[in-house]
Amino acid sequence: MGANDLMSCYIRPFAFRGFYELGITPFNCPIDVYIAVWEWGKYLGEDSVENGIDVCVSSWNRLAPNTLPPIAKAGANYMNSQLMKMEALKNGFAEGIALDVNGHVSEGSGENIFLVKDGKIYTTSLASSILNGITRDSVMKIAAEIGYEVHESHIPREFLYLADELFYTGTAVEITPIRSVDKIQIGAGKPGPVTQQIIEKFYDVVKHAKDKHNWLTFVH
Repeated sequence: MGANDLMSCYIRPFAFRGFYELGITPFNCPIDVYIAVWEWGKYLGEDSVENGIDVCVSSWNRLAPNTLPPIAKAGANYMNSQLMKMEALKNGFAEGIALDVNGHVSEGSGENIFLVKDGKIYTTSLASSILNGITRDSVMKIAAEIGYEVHESHIPREFLYLADELFYTGTAVEITPIRSVDKIQIGAGKPGPVTQQIIEKFYDVVKHAKDKHNWLTFVH
């Protein structure tokens, strides 16, 4: 960040197999690593955090557990994400929600998902073919500190429509509220009080450096 004169940016490390063979056996191919950084605004729109976004349940399911490893942040997995995202945008939504192969809620195209119901917070478990996101883990810790029960569980699709609040988490989206799913309004149709409370605590860490967890690495 300092070398590129960036005050705020997205950081993406890449590790990939370099050139040696053109077949599908990668053992002799070297592993190359590079890091890309760039300025990036609100991933799902400049007013997404303040007003929430409209999403749909995708027709594309998340990968079955023993096809590709869902907990790996692997480039090949993002082909599935691209199909979800393109479908959502073509149909007038900001983002999609995938179900797993058993019909339970999984995650967004590049985001984990949280649900608030009757003062309790739920998120999908690793068994639902999700990426175990860093922001997801941070939000679970923040919510528990505030005093909320956080449950990792299988979530049926219909629970989305009955939720009091929904929000995405991820490196790019940070914490983004969801105001409707499949054109069904969630709660009051705007960011709810629990979501707003978690957003405030999250930004206390990432924007104001009130970090008691040692999550931040300062770049001088």
